[in-house]
Parts: sequence; C-alpha cells; structure tokens
Amino acid sequence: LLAAAREAAARDESSRVELAGATLFLRVFSPPVRVIVVGAVHIAQSLARMVQLAGYEPTVVDPRRAFATEARFAGIPLVQEWPDEALARLGLDRRTALVTMTHDPKIDDPALAAALRSDAFYVGSLGSRKTQAARRERLRAQGLSDQALARIHGPVGLPIGARSPGEIAVSILSQIVGALRGAPGAERNGA
Repeated sequence: LLAAAREAAARDESSRVELAGATLFLRVFSPPVRVIVVGAVHIAQSLARMVQLAGYEPTVVDPRRAFATEARFAGIPLVQEWPDEALARLGLDRRTALVTMTHDPKIDDPALAAALRSDAFYVGSLGSRKTQAARRERLRAQGLSDQALARIHGPVGLPIGARSPGEIAVSILSQIVGALRGAPGAERNGA
C-alpha cells in the first residue's frame, strides 16, 4: 500500500489499486505547484498570469521596486527582496519551479544557486546560449557541479519560435508543465 501511495503521489494522480483482493482508492492531496519568477520584467507579467490560469501559484521576486509593483502585477504575490533572502524565506521544494528573467547576475545568479541546491523540479533562465555559458561559468566558480548546472533549462522555454512576451511565456509554462508531468520533449534546451 505504501509503495502504491508513493507512486500515486509521484504521479500527482489519484488512482485505484488492487491489494489483497480489495480495491482501494488512493486520493492524492499534493501541495500546490509554485512557480517563482525572479525578475519583474514584461515576460514575467504574462507568465505570472498564465501560471495562475494553469492552477499554479505564482510569486514574483524582484528587489527593484520600480518593476515589482501592484500596478504591473495585479493580484500576483510580489516579494520586493533580493532573491537569496526571499528564497530562504519562501523555501524551494519538489513542487516548486523557478525561472530567472533579469539578465542581471546580482539578481539571477543567487536565485539559480539556491534553486540548484534545492529539490525544485524545474530551474529555468532567460538568455541566449552565450549568456547561459557565461552564467554557468559564474555558478561553477561558486562551487556548483556540472551535474547541478545541467538542471538549468536555458535558453528557457520550448523551442516554438516565440517572439512576443506572451509567446515566450507560453513556451516557458509549457516546458514547466512538461517537466512536472514528465513529458518527452520538455528536456533542457541549452548548452
């Protein structure tokens, strides 16, 4: 029964199981999926709303108060702190996805380092392959292994030819859902 319950929880899916001649129904009560977006940029505005529509819990983290405003992110939880402080308080677990979007190493790198040292099921970062390579070198210098760095989805999102902030957000959310559900084709794009 314990093995069946663990399997159902890992699949995030309630199911029936036959055990010792009896049919049991295993109801899964998982905590909500959280998507933490680091960087209150234009793409984050679209992504946070889409995350809500998908039934997940978004949080936008950005210490830059000019960007992380209620006017730009109505109804979205905002944390106006540096990512290392915010993530220590928020916590990262196996039901958490994290996406960085600022291109600013002072903001993105601490968030990525925290996520890579956690059980977060998804770690993504906006930027070109060249930007990703430089980012990986900085993170490697902080002691992160190549195995940890391989967890970064970057360039972030599925390769669907997205151009606008909304299209890019669709590609990112699709990759997050794919990673959560174990879909083929949701693997890392970059490096």
